[in-house]
Amino acid sequence: MGLLNRLKEESPVVAPPRAPKPAAAVRRLPTPPEGKEGRHRTQEIKERIHRRLLDRLDLSKLESVPKESLTGQVREVIGDLLSEDTDLGTGVNRDRLAEEILNETFGLGPLEPLLNDPTVSDILVNTCRQVYVERFGRLELTQTVFKDDAHLMHIIDRIVSKIGRRVDESSPMVDARLADGSRVNAIIPPLAIDGPSLSIRKFGVNKITVEHLIGLETLTAPMAQMLEAAVRSRLNILVSGGTGSGKTTLLNIISGFVPSNERIVTIEDAAELQLRQEHVVRLETRPPNIEGRGAVVQRDLVRNALRMRPDRIIVGEVRGAEALDMLQAMNTGHDGSMTTLHANTTRDALRRLETMILMAGNNLTERAMREQISSAINIILQVARMSDGTRKVVKVSEITGMEGDTVTLQDIFVFEKMGVGPGGRVKGGFRTMGLRPKFAEQLQASGIDLPADLFEPRLVRLSEKEGGEE
Repeated sequence: MGLLNRLKEESPVVAPPRAPKPAAAVRRLPTPPEGKEGRHRTQEIKERIHRRLLDRLDLSKLESVPKESLTGQVREVIGDLLSEDTDLGTGVNRDRLAEEILNETFGLGPLEPLLNDPTVSDILVNTCRQVYVERFGRLELTQTVFKDDAHLMHIIDRIVSKIGRRVDESSPMVDARLADGSRVNAIIPPLAIDGPSLSIRKFGVNKITVEHLIGLETLTAPMAQMLEAAVRSRLNILVSGGTGSGKTTLLNIISGFVPSNERIVTIEDAAELQLRQEHVVRLETRPPNIEGRGAVVQRDLVRNALRMRPDRIIVGEVRGAEALDMLQAMNTGHDGSMTTLHANTTRDALRRLETMILMAGNNLTERAMREQISSAINIILQVARMSDGTRKVVKVSEITGMEGDTVTLQDIFVFEKMGVGPGGRVKGGFRTMGLRPKFAEQLQASGIDLPADLFEPRLVRLSEKEGGEE
């Protein structure tokens, strides 16, 4: 209580408590039962205590108190309020109730336990009544609910307002991020028919390394060795895959191979890349204001990045006309650049790039577009989420040039699925195709010598009861 008393005297965040109500004026509620009715009554208790807490807090002084001290002080006040509240039944879990009230005051309410759960990778709120999470690649329904749509909207507003964005009827979709870099998307009525919807892609507290990916059998050690050499020798890399396949995670990891003495400029819609180098400039798009003006799109940022003397440009994901500017940057001295896009195969990735180039409105011929692509990109990494929830780099392909009007690809590593084992676990292995890539000469010119047998044909099976190499 020493800290609490000192804060009350020196910086009184907490106002003096009001006199308690006379016992005769208080209506005692029974202990909230389990189930829907119980949750409703618990919500009433939380709201009542929360209102009383706000009456005691001096909101103008919250910013001047360190978060750790403030949280501890407020937790004590919540405990006092719960002790004073004669409406509580005897079976209420006061510690849990205090934690939930604290989350409503400073955090994201019912979502806080899920955000703090290291096994949860995605949080999917389908209106106020239904919250799913993804654990280890599988979706599961939780018991988490919001009081109503207004409660969920309050949490959404709290998220987006912290980064200067808004969501309302005139702007019913928004991309945002949490303080830890977790990606957030919200969509509300009238576009979301049944009520507000919120999706959170969490970023782990512990940064994943390439060794983790090898241990998880997302790729093999030879594949990782080749990717490190490719990044260090400044090859341009495109990461392709479907939603939730691990594109951004892989981009984060391979970007860690960039030497620390190079200047990197990152461009994203909602900043989520977590580069470890010191010399990094992070750029983020801006949506239009309430008058529909002031928007800054990725294409604007790519063009501006070219004036910032970057050694490498990393675009979190190309989605539109900025693809052309990215390719031109790769072709005009910004070697070693990287980006991701949504596509299910390496060939689909090339088709999507052509479509995005057309969105730039330059009226390039098919051959001109394909020549831009073939000369700009060296390697395509295709990633996928398997049926058992695991992620794999299913193909590493090299763009070798043009054959007529067609961009030619050469597969270097391929994941071969061989069925499903016990518990739904995917069986298969990584095959080295036995083809020495054309960019091997560029690696040697950069002073990087890979082992002579790195590209020799072999099959490395997944570990589950299947032995090692063939």
